[in-house]
Amino acid sequence: MLNAFRAMAGKTDTRLERLFFFGRPLAPLYGFLMAYRSNLYRQGICKQHKLDVPVISVGNLLFGGTGKTPLVHYIAKLLLQHSRKPAILSRGYKGSATTAINVVSNTTDILLDAAEAGDEPRLLAEKLPGTPVITGKKRFTTGRFAIDTLGVDTLILDDGFQHLALKRDLDLVLFSTQKLLGNGRVLPGGELREPLSALKRAHAFIITGTDAPRNGNVQEFISFLGSLYPEKPIFTGTYQPENILARIYNGKNDTITHADACKIALYGFCGIARPESFKKTLEITGMKLTGFQAFEDHHVYSADNIQSLLHNAKKSGADGLVTTEKDLVKLRNIYPFEFPLLVLPVHLRFGEDFDRFLINHIVPA
Repeated sequence: MLNAFRAMAGKTDTRLERLFFFGRPLAPLYGFLMAYRSNLYRQGICKQHKLDVPVISVGNLLFGGTGKTPLVHYIAKLLLQHSRKPAILSRGYKGSATTAINVVSNTTDILLDAAEAGDEPRLLAEKLPGTPVITGKKRFTTGRFAIDTLGVDTLILDDGFQHLALKRDLDLVLFSTQKLLGNGRVLPGGELREPLSALKRAHAFIITGTDAPRNGNVQEFISFLGSLYPEKPIFTGTYQPENILARIYNGKNDTITHADACKIALYGFCGIARPESFKKTLEITGMKLTGFQAFEDHHVYSADNIQSLLHNAKKSGADGLVTTEKDLVKLRNIYPFEFPLLVLPVHLRFGEDFDRFLINHIVPA
């Protein structure tokens, strides 16, 4: 069955395929060490710290994008609707702020830019004004600060599945329909951070991007997960583009409707884990693309990058550029205003069953 899901996975970068091939002999050793580490925590040999508010972990088994940031955003909004006061704790990947506690945003202000915070924490701070976002390696330390100093009553761990030092009340593990289990092997022979047995720690599984047209295999994958862990619920989420796009143009930040954006010839670009998914979203929603350029995930844009994008866009006949919210947080202070830049927000959508499941675990009856 596992081999079947290897075949379902999206294509892997050729360079990575070569690395995985040569790393395959070491994969069993790495898998054993990760399982051994997990067992040390489970037996109490390695200490887990507990905080006195509910902790929700959002993570994955596979390296790369599975929709963690959109899910963190969704959960935070859901908690706010139920009168909770959440804070988001992130490692702050690729952010230059490296102290034990880095307050990206508090209950009133955004304090760190994308270079300091990392692009995803900064994005969450912008999309959730008034909700604290804090980065730091030790989530117990940042969580304790959020509780004692900022008065929060729920913590959300962004990319927390492998952060075993902090106990959690709810462990959510995400899979993307574009990758599923990748090649089914752990590092360095594949994209899995831990062996499949690590999923026994999860409370529920979430499969994102089930609206993607290529995946008639989703139900098979759901059945596969269900056969391994029949007691764990499985939820599916779809990505839905919003009807209003942000626009930077003529010295202003304003908005444009999706219908009007579809009348403009646009050159797309992004620096996210799954750039092809953003390109497909643009095409499916009716955007007129004259070209598209993909950068590496978490790419830091330079003035030369922007000039190259502007040159390629104009050469292709485009009248504007279009990108993601995650990219915008790194572009806002360096992008020139004379050529339109549009930003398409995309959010996750779930059924009421997921909302009930999460709230029943966190909010007292």
